[in-house]
Amino acid sequence: MGEFDLIAKYFDRPVRRSPLGIGDDCALLQPAPGMQLAVTSDMLVEGRHFLSTVDPRWLGHKSLAVNLSDPGAAGARPLAFTLSLALPSADAAWLAGFSEGLLALADAHGCELVGGDTTRGPLCINITAFGEVPAGRALLRSGARAGDDLWVSGTLGDARLALEAFRGRISLPQAIFDAARVRMEQPQPRVALGQALVGVATSAIDISDGLLGDLAHILQRSGVGASVNAACAPQLLAATAAGLQLDEAVVRELVLAGGDDYELAFTAPASQRAAVEAAGAQAGTRVTRIGAIDAGPGLRVLDAGGRALAQDFAGFDHFR
Repeated sequence: MGEFDLIAKYFDRPVRRSPLGIGDDCALLQPAPGMQLAVTSDMLVEGRHFLSTVDPRWLGHKSLAVNLSDPGAAGARPLAFTLSLALPSADAAWLAGFSEGLLALADAHGCELVGGDTTRGPLCINITAFGEVPAGRALLRSGARAGDDLWVSGTLGDARLALEAFRGRISLPQAIFDAARVRMEQPQPRVALGQALVGVATSAIDISDGLLGDLAHILQRSGVGASVNAACAPQLLAATAAGLQLDEAVVRELVLAGGDDYELAFTAPASQRAAVEAAGAQAGTRVTRIGAIDAGPGLRVLDAGGRALAQDFAGFDHFR
Protein backbone atom coordinates (compact mmCIF):
# COMPACT_ATOMS: atom_id res chain seq x y z
CA MET A 1 0.00 0.00 0.00
CA GLY A 2 1.44 3.37 -1.06
CA GLU A 3 1.27 6.64 0.88
CA PHE A 4 -1.64 8.11 -1.04
CA ASP A 5 -3.54 4.81 -1.09
CA LEU A 6 -3.15 4.75 2.71
CA ILE A 7 -4.56 8.26 3.05
CA ALA A 8 -7.43 7.60 0.67
CA LYS A 9 -8.43 4.33 2.36
CA TYR A 10 -8.25 5.32 6.03
CA PHE A 11 -8.45 9.10 6.32
CA ASP A 12 -10.13 10.67 3.26
CA ARG A 13 -13.71 11.73 4.05
CA PRO A 14 -16.06 14.60 3.16
CA VAL A 15 -15.06 17.96 4.66
CA ARG A 16 -17.35 20.98 5.10
CA ARG A 17 -15.14 23.51 6.88
CA SER A 18 -12.28 23.58 4.36
CA PRO A 19 -13.42 23.74 0.71
CA LEU A 20 -10.21 22.00 -0.37
CA GLY A 21 -10.79 18.86 1.69
CA ILE A 22 -7.54 17.03 2.48
CA GLY A 23 -6.32 16.81 -1.11
CA ASP A 24 -4.56 20.16 -1.52
CA ASP A 25 -1.40 21.82 -0.20
CA CYS A 26 -3.21 23.48 2.72
CA ALA A 27 -6.58 23.75 4.42
CA LEU A 28 -8.62 26.96 4.41
CA LEU A 29 -10.55 27.78 7.58
CA GLN A 30 -12.71 30.82 8.21
CA PRO A 31 -13.88 31.49 11.78
CA ALA A 32 -17.41 32.81 12.19
CA PRO A 33 -17.79 36.60 12.58
CA GLY A 34 -16.79 37.74 16.06
CA MET A 35 -14.78 34.59 16.73
CA GLN A 36 -11.07 33.89 17.11
CA LEU A 37 -9.22 30.74 16.07
CA ALA A 38 -7.72 28.70 18.92
CA VAL A 39 -4.84 26.57 17.58
CA THR A 40 -2.80 23.89 19.35
CA SER A 41 -0.41 21.11 18.40
CA ASP A 42 0.66 18.01 20.34
CA MET A 43 2.93 15.11 19.47
CA LEU A 44 2.69 11.53 20.75
CA VAL A 45 5.78 9.31 20.51
CA GLU A 46 5.77 5.55 21.06
CA GLY A 47 7.52 4.63 24.28
CA ARG A 48 7.19 8.16 25.65
CA HIS A 49 3.48 8.93 25.46
CA PHE A 50 2.00 5.49 24.90
CA LEU A 51 2.93 1.83 25.21
CA SER A 52 3.54 -0.32 22.16
CA THR A 53 0.80 -2.69 23.37
CA VAL A 54 -1.98 -0.10 23.31
CA ASP A 55 -5.06 -0.94 21.24
CA PRO A 56 -4.77 1.18 18.06
CA ARG A 57 -8.41 2.28 18.43
CA TRP A 58 -7.63 3.67 21.88
CA LEU A 59 -4.48 5.30 20.53
CA GLY A 60 -6.45 6.99 17.76
CA HIS A 61 -8.89 8.28 20.37
CA LYS A 62 -6.18 9.53 22.71
CA SER A 63 -4.19 11.19 19.92
CA LEU A 64 -7.09 13.49 19.17
CA ALA A 65 -8.35 13.74 22.75
CA VAL A 66 -5.13 15.29 24.06
CA ASN A 67 -5.27 17.85 21.27
CA LEU A 68 -8.91 18.76 21.88
CA SER A 69 -8.13 19.17 25.58
CA ASP A 70 -6.12 22.37 24.99
CA PRO A 71 -8.75 24.35 23.06
CA GLY A 72 -11.25 22.89 25.52
CA ALA A 73 -9.35 24.59 28.34
CA ALA A 74 -9.56 27.86 26.40
CA GLY A 75 -13.35 27.50 26.07
CA ALA A 76 -13.15 26.91 22.32
CA ARG A 77 -15.44 24.83 20.14
CA PRO A 78 -13.51 22.31 18.00
CA LEU A 79 -13.58 22.90 14.25
CA ALA A 80 -10.91 20.90 12.46
CA PHE A 81 -7.54 19.18 12.78
CA THR A 82 -4.57 18.02 10.74
CA LEU A 83 -2.79 14.70 11.26
CA SER A 84 0.85 13.87 10.58
CA LEU A 85 1.89 10.24 10.97
CA ALA A 86 5.30 8.58 10.97
CA LEU A 87 4.74 4.83 10.54
CA PRO A 88 7.21 1.93 10.61
CA SER A 89 5.01 0.23 7.99
CA ALA A 90 1.58 0.47 6.41
CA ASP A 91 -0.06 -2.11 8.68
CA ALA A 92 -3.66 -2.39 7.48
CA ALA A 93 -5.09 -3.77 10.75
CA TRP A 94 -3.34 -1.07 12.81
CA LEU A 95 -4.45 1.71 10.48
CA ALA A 96 -8.06 0.48 10.48
CA GLY A 97 -8.21 0.52 14.28
CA PHE A 98 -6.34 3.81 14.67
CA SER A 99 -8.48 5.67 12.15
CA GLU A 100 -11.66 4.21 13.66
CA GLY A 101 -10.85 5.52 17.15
CA LEU A 102 -9.56 8.85 15.85
CA LEU A 103 -12.52 9.61 13.61
CA ALA A 104 -15.14 8.42 16.11
CA LEU A 105 -13.96 11.05 18.59
CA ALA A 106 -13.71 13.62 15.80
CA ASP A 107 -17.34 12.95 14.86
CA ALA A 108 -18.43 13.16 18.51
CA HIS A 109 -17.03 16.71 18.66
CA GLY A 110 -17.93 17.83 15.14
CA CYS A 111 -14.22 18.21 14.34
CA GLU A 112 -13.08 17.52 10.78
CA LEU A 113 -9.79 16.12 9.48
CA VAL A 114 -8.60 18.69 6.91
CA GLY A 115 -5.04 17.67 6.04
CA GLY A 116 -1.68 16.41 7.24
CA ASP A 117 1.22 14.23 6.15
CA THR A 118 2.53 10.66 6.31
CA THR A 119 6.07 9.30 6.25
CA ARG A 120 7.99 6.15 7.17
CA GLY A 121 9.78 6.16 10.52
CA PRO A 122 9.43 5.31 14.22
CA LEU A 123 5.77 5.57 15.25
CA CYS A 124 4.98 9.20 15.97
CA ILE A 125 1.65 11.03 15.80
CA ASN A 126 1.32 14.80 15.53
CA ILE A 127 -2.01 16.61 15.46
CA THR A 128 -2.77 20.30 15.10
CA ALA A 129 -6.28 21.19 16.23
CA PHE A 130 -8.31 24.30 15.44
CA GLY A 131 -11.21 25.67 17.43
CA GLU A 132 -13.13 28.92 17.69
CA VAL A 133 -13.95 31.05 20.71
CA PRO A 134 -15.71 34.42 21.04
CA ALA A 135 -13.16 37.16 20.40
CA GLY A 136 -11.55 38.38 23.60
CA ARG A 137 -13.29 35.79 25.80
CA ALA A 138 -10.92 32.81 25.67
CA LEU A 139 -9.95 31.32 29.02
CA LEU A 140 -6.23 31.98 29.46
CA ARG A 141 -3.59 31.05 32.01
CA SER A 142 -3.08 34.72 32.89
CA GLY A 143 -6.44 35.64 34.42
CA ALA A 144 -6.29 34.22 37.97
CA ARG A 145 -6.74 36.80 40.74
CA ALA A 146 -6.11 36.71 44.49
CA GLY A 147 -9.22 35.45 46.26
CA ASP A 148 -10.35 33.24 43.38
CA ASP A 149 -11.37 29.68 44.13
CA LEU A 150 -9.31 26.89 42.58
CA TRP A 151 -11.28 24.06 40.93
CA VAL A 152 -10.63 20.84 39.05
CA SER A 153 -12.90 18.75 36.85
CA GLY A 154 -13.50 15.01 37.04
CA THR A 155 -11.08 12.70 38.83
CA LEU A 156 -7.28 12.79 38.94
CA GLY A 157 -4.50 10.25 39.35
CA ASP A 158 -6.05 7.12 37.85
CA ALA A 159 -4.03 7.34 34.63
CA ARG A 160 -0.82 7.42 36.67
CA LEU A 161 -2.14 4.54 38.78
CA ALA A 162 -2.54 2.44 35.62
CA LEU A 163 0.99 3.36 34.51
CA GLU A 164 2.42 2.26 37.87
CA ALA A 165 0.58 -1.05 37.48
CA PHE A 166 2.04 -1.49 33.98
CA ARG A 167 5.49 -0.82 35.44
CA GLY A 168 4.92 -3.51 38.06
CA ARG A 169 5.24 -1.08 40.95
CA ILE A 170 1.73 -1.68 42.25
CA SER A 171 -0.75 -4.56 42.11
CA LEU A 172 -4.39 -3.76 41.40
CA PRO A 173 -7.63 -5.76 41.37
CA GLN A 174 -8.63 -6.40 37.77
CA ALA A 175 -11.72 -4.17 37.81
CA ILE A 176 -9.81 -1.21 39.23
CA PHE A 177 -6.93 -1.74 36.78
CA ASP A 178 -9.35 -1.89 33.84
CA ALA A 179 -11.03 1.37 34.90
CA ALA A 180 -7.70 3.10 35.48
CA ARG A 181 -6.41 1.90 32.12
CA VAL A 182 -9.40 3.49 30.38
CA ARG A 183 -8.51 6.78 32.08
CA MET A 184 -4.93 6.41 30.84
CA GLU A 185 -5.64 5.32 27.27
CA GLN A 186 -9.04 6.90 26.54
CA PRO A 187 -9.12 10.32 28.23
CA GLN A 188 -12.18 12.48 27.65
CA PRO A 189 -11.39 16.10 26.70
CA ARG A 190 -13.50 18.52 28.76
CA VAL A 191 -14.61 20.55 25.76
CA ALA A 192 -18.20 21.13 26.91
CA LEU A 193 -17.08 22.25 30.36
CA GLY A 194 -14.57 24.71 28.94
CA GLN A 195 -17.27 26.32 26.81
CA ALA A 196 -19.66 26.46 29.77
CA LEU A 197 -17.00 28.23 31.87
CA VAL A 198 -16.51 31.11 29.43
CA GLY A 199 -17.57 34.25 31.28
CA VAL A 200 -17.46 32.38 34.62
CA ALA A 201 -13.85 31.23 35.11
CA THR A 202 -10.94 33.67 35.21
CA SER A 203 -8.25 31.22 34.02
CA ALA A 204 -7.92 27.59 32.98
CA ILE A 205 -5.43 24.94 31.90
CA ASP A 206 -5.72 21.29 30.96
CA ILE A 207 -3.94 18.85 33.27
CA SER A 208 -1.45 16.83 31.23
CA ASP A 209 1.75 16.90 33.29
CA GLY A 210 0.24 16.73 36.78
CA LEU A 211 -2.09 19.08 38.66
CA LEU A 212 0.54 21.03 40.59
CA GLY A 213 2.95 21.22 37.66
CA ASP A 214 0.29 22.61 35.35
CA LEU A 215 -1.18 24.87 38.04
CA ALA A 216 2.27 26.45 38.35
CA HIS A 217 1.85 27.75 34.78
CA ILE A 218 -1.32 29.62 35.79
CA LEU A 219 0.43 31.08 38.84
CA GLN A 220 3.44 32.19 36.82
CA ARG A 221 1.39 33.79 34.04
CA SER A 222 -1.04 35.42 36.48
CA GLY A 223 1.57 36.63 38.99
CA VAL A 224 -0.16 35.01 41.97
CA GLY A 225 0.25 32.10 44.38
CA ALA A 226 -2.09 29.33 45.53
CA SER A 227 -2.99 27.12 48.47
CA VAL A 228 -4.13 23.58 47.63
CA ASN A 229 -6.01 21.42 50.11
CA ALA A 230 -4.34 17.99 49.96
CA ALA A 231 -7.20 16.52 52.01
CA CYS A 232 -9.20 16.55 48.74
CA ALA A 233 -6.89 13.95 47.19
CA PRO A 234 -8.72 10.76 48.26
CA GLN A 235 -12.04 11.96 46.86
CA LEU A 236 -10.39 12.89 43.55
CA LEU A 237 -8.90 9.42 42.89
CA ALA A 238 -11.63 7.22 41.42
CA ALA A 239 -9.84 4.05 42.53
CA THR A 240 -10.14 4.95 46.22
CA ALA A 241 -13.85 5.58 45.78
CA ALA A 242 -14.01 2.05 44.32
CA GLY A 243 -12.48 0.68 47.52
CA LEU A 244 -8.75 0.57 46.77
CA GLN A 245 -6.66 1.08 49.92
CA LEU A 246 -3.45 3.05 49.35
CA ASP A 247 -1.00 4.90 51.57
CA GLU A 248 -2.03 8.54 52.02
CA ALA A 249 1.26 9.85 50.59
CA VAL A 250 0.84 7.65 47.50
CA VAL A 251 -2.69 8.97 46.92
CA ARG A 252 -1.45 12.54 47.17
CA GLU A 253 1.36 11.81 44.70
CA LEU A 254 -1.02 10.23 42.19
CA VAL A 255 -3.59 13.02 42.39
CA LEU A 256 -1.35 16.06 42.68
CA ALA A 257 1.50 15.05 40.38
CA GLY A 258 0.27 12.05 38.36
CA GLY A 259 -0.30 13.53 34.92
CA ASP A 260 -2.11 12.28 31.79
CA ASP A 261 -5.49 13.21 33.29
CA TYR A 262 -6.65 15.75 30.67
CA GLU A 263 -9.04 17.29 33.16
CA LEU A 264 -9.29 21.05 33.67
CA ALA A 265 -7.83 23.12 36.48
CA PHE A 266 -9.45 26.54 36.61
CA THR A 267 -10.06 29.55 38.80
CA ALA A 268 -13.20 31.59 39.44
CA PRO A 269 -14.30 34.26 41.91
CA ALA A 270 -15.93 32.96 45.08
CA SER A 271 -19.07 34.80 44.00
CA GLN A 272 -19.30 32.44 41.01
CA ARG A 273 -19.49 29.17 42.93
CA ALA A 274 -23.10 28.52 41.94
CA ALA A 275 -22.28 29.36 38.31
CA VAL A 276 -19.33 26.93 38.34
CA GLU A 277 -21.54 24.17 39.73
CA ALA A 278 -24.12 24.97 37.04
CA ALA A 279 -21.45 24.81 34.33
CA GLY A 280 -20.38 21.39 35.59
CA ALA A 281 -23.97 20.18 35.59
CA GLN A 282 -24.53 21.57 32.09
CA ALA A 283 -21.43 19.76 30.82
CA GLY A 284 -22.21 16.56 32.76
CA THR A 285 -18.82 16.84 34.46
CA ARG A 286 -18.05 16.80 38.17
CA VAL A 287 -16.24 19.88 39.52
CA THR A 288 -14.43 20.06 42.88
CA ARG A 289 -13.13 23.12 44.73
CA ILE A 290 -9.64 22.28 45.98
CA GLY A 291 -8.10 25.54 47.16
CA ALA A 292 -7.70 29.25 46.59
CA ILE A 293 -5.53 31.77 44.77
CA ASP A 294 -3.29 33.86 47.02
CA ALA A 295 -1.77 37.30 46.52
CA GLY A 296 1.65 36.12 47.70
CA PRO A 297 3.80 34.07 45.32
CA GLY A 298 4.36 30.35 45.72
CA LEU A 299 2.35 27.15 45.75
CA ARG A 300 1.44 25.73 49.13
CA VAL A 301 0.05 22.22 49.64
CA LEU A 302 -1.79 22.05 52.96
CA ASP A 303 -3.09 19.18 55.09
CA ALA A 304 -6.55 19.13 56.67
CA GLY A 305 -5.25 21.25 59.56
CA GLY A 306 -3.87 23.93 57.25
CA ARG A 307 -0.24 22.90 57.74
CA ALA A 308 2.17 22.88 54.80
CA LEU A 309 3.24 19.41 53.60
CA ALA A 310 6.92 18.70 53.09
CA GLN A 311 6.23 16.08 50.39
CA ASP A 312 7.72 17.04 47.00
CA PHE A 313 5.27 16.94 44.08
CA ALA A 314 7.25 17.23 40.86
CA GLY A 315 5.18 17.46 37.69
CA PHE A 316 6.19 15.59 34.53
CA ASP A 317 8.96 17.14 32.44
CA HIS A 318 10.20 15.47 29.23
CA PHE A 319 13.75 16.65 29.77
CA ARG A 320 14.07 16.49 33.56
